[in-house]
Amino acid sequence: MRVRKITFQGHSDASLAARLDLPEGPIRATALFAHCFTCSKDIAGARRIAGRLAALGIAVLRFDFTGLGHSEGEFGNTGFSSNVADIVAAARWLADEGMAPQLLIGHSLGGAAAIAAAPELPDLKALVTIGAPADPSHVLHNFGSSLAAVMEDGSATVELAGRPFEIRRDFVEDVRAARLDAALAKLRTALLVMHAPRDHVVGIENAAELFTAARHPKSFITLDDADHLLSRERDAEYAADVISAWSARYLDLAEEASADNAPEGVVRVAEADPAGFRQDVTVNGRHQIVADEPQALGGSDLGPSPYQLLSAGLGACTTMTIRMYARRKKIALDHVTCDVTHEKSHAADCEGCEANPGKIDVFHRRIRLSGDLDEETRHSLLAIADKCPVHRTLHAQARIETELVEV
Repeated sequence: MRVRKITFQGHSDASLAARLDLPEGPIRATALFAHCFTCSKDIAGARRIAGRLAALGIAVLRFDFTGLGHSEGEFGNTGFSSNVADIVAAARWLADEGMAPQLLIGHSLGGAAAIAAAPELPDLKALVTIGAPADPSHVLHNFGSSLAAVMEDGSATVELAGRPFEIRRDFVEDVRAARLDAALAKLRTALLVMHAPRDHVVGIENAAELFTAARHPKSFITLDDADHLLSRERDAEYAADVISAWSARYLDLAEEASADNAPEGVVRVAEADPAGFRQDVTVNGRHQIVADEPQALGGSDLGPSPYQLLSAGLGACTTMTIRMYARRKKIALDHVTCDVTHEKSHAADCEGCEANPGKIDVFHRRIRLSGDLDEETRHSLLAIADKCPVHRTLHAQARIETELVEV
């Protein structure tokens, strides 16, 4: 993923700081991410979701609302309406760059603002909310006893997430007046509501209200025991996985051109976690998986290892080849499975590899064949497994050509 730092003018003409996460290949669509109340564009959940979408070829703009993060302006002068206006301004900037957003993602109060902004984005095709309140005034419960001081004195300093913020009466009145019913009624996009049942910041009943009020197509995904900020790595990864898979169904994704010498397209692998080993793998711009290493080897174990992926390729090719042969010979094969194991771990293989050039890899296949099959037929099917193209590739001497490409 490539990152471009940009600024654009927000609702009050203040300069808003943003990151445009760009795919390694061509841009196939664009998304816009609105962060949670008093958060920033750089929270872990937003980064991971942007990374997964970028791996799919979707550029993602995530920005800091006015007065937050690295953006200019006074937070005390903002409100729910200004957040909505900032989202519209961000979408307008993208449209001026020829990248009008098709996907809008909003987290918490940013999700409520995304719903309110959605009818004003003509190119929008899909909307995702994460832990969003059904009523924007829900955010006022964070103010506790300070709310009375705000209303009585016109403003007060409120401690939010360990930081002091000046909250003014105008903000309180703005969120109290905000309603999402009209925006939900006007919504002409697919909606995905994501919420954790144990979210103690915004209760799960908010998701039910949003989902009920929206039109179809709409979907709901539970985030199980995730916290409100998706602070755990596995929760952010799950949300990213669901959003990338769900949104691809509704977006107009531009086709990714393939080279003449690559009939099956490009398998693109991009580093997702520089501190670990997690990788985003995109196959011909259509299919996504995550590769990783076990925790014992310094990974986060959120995806198969490289050798496991290689084993999967061998196993899939084996069962496909057997099925093709059985179909052609009209053999009564009901079902076929193939278990593949590899004897060496990646770490053990690499350690001292220069000193042990004679090492070989051993893949062991255990094939199960179900059906009304005599022994001769079973042995013929077993023999055809060795004709699997991936088997032959691994068994032969392959040539790997490597070149360095300028970024």
